[in-house]
Amino acid sequence: MIVALHHLQRFVATIGRASLRETKKLTDLTAVAVAVLLHSLRRRTWARTVREALSTQIVVSGANAALFTAGVAFLAGLLIVVQAQFWSHRVGQSRFLGPLLVTVIIRELGPLLANLIVIGRSGSGTAVELANMKVTRQVHALDSLGLDPFIYLVLPRVLGICISIFCLSILVIAVALLGGYISAAVLGVGGVGTLQDFLAVVARSVHSRDVINLLLKTLLPGLLAGIICCTEGLAAESPAEIPMVSTRGVQRSVGILFLITSVVSVFTYL
Repeated sequence: MIVALHHLQRFVATIGRASLRETKKLTDLTAVAVAVLLHSLRRRTWARTVREALSTQIVVSGANAALFTAGVAFLAGLLIVVQAQFWSHRVGQSRFLGPLLVTVIIRELGPLLANLIVIGRSGSGTAVELANMKVTRQVHALDSLGLDPFIYLVLPRVLGICISIFCLSILVIAVALLGGYISAAVLGVGGVGTLQDFLAVVARSVHSRDVINLLLKTLLPGLLAGIICCTEGLAAESPAEIPMVSTRGVQRSVGILFLITSVVSVFTYL
């Protein structure tokens, strides 16, 4: 009896420590997010160097990934149409291809695919970059010059990642819908009609909650992913930790992405 009680106490203590640790991480993440939003609204924050860092991050995270993202989105639209054609022929509902594409691409695939691409390409790179700056004491040098590392390093990278994810989500949706229409026309899917008819069906299938869903699934995960990767990078203390902070940043960002996506979908459509 005493041994069983001891094991139960240890189990409860382990759960308590894990809960406190995760609560602290969530609190720190929220505090940094609020700081990013508040500082971004101040005019004096946007010195020339900060603006240049923001534009550089947008180019690296968004513009440089646009071609790859468009190719993946086109293939995704094609695959969705192939599966939709197979099942719609079995149930005799080919006219629902347009609404199906809207449901899959605009509500889920577009934001999710853009987030994963940016996190994989730029999130890990940002964590490694800041970890190298921390280990080589460049962050300390910036601080000793009276410059806030948060303003000059974290803020433009977080906002750059967030903006890039939103823009790439729009690109994914546009290209995937276009690829879906072209694939449907080539495969001879019934009920698609002309491009104008297809776009009209798509427009009628989009509602205000879809717009809210898109904004929440791009801006929130993008903001938090940028913060996670930056804070993980700045937490490095030695060169040996650099690969680990990159891995942790990507893992935590992907976990937050799927958590937010699930919660937003539940509250938006149920």
